[in-house]
Amino acid sequence: MKIENQITTYCPYCNKHTLHSVLYASKGPVRGLSIGTRRHNRAIRGYVGSVEAKVHGKKLAKLQKVLLKCTVCSKSVERVVGGRSKKKLEIKR
Repeated sequence: MKIENQITTYCPYCNKHTLHSVLYASKGPVRGLSIGTRRHNRAIRGYVGSVEAKVHGKKLAKLQKVLLKCTVCSKSVERVVGGRSKKKLEIKR
């Protein structure tokens, strides 16, 4: 799936349609000292059995997310593009 590197869309901070530059939205590295990671590490210490959720089924496609940065106010908004898609998101240069 291809998307332009600049699109005109609504900015909730400017309260109008402005030009946005398209960036990839990534999750980033896992924080080792977050409460969820500490709770998980505490639960798997010793003989406690399974603490992970059971996997019931596999989702067929991922949500393709992009980060839109307003060129006027420089605020960023995350958006899902095209719903679930098996194709990777590619930004046109």
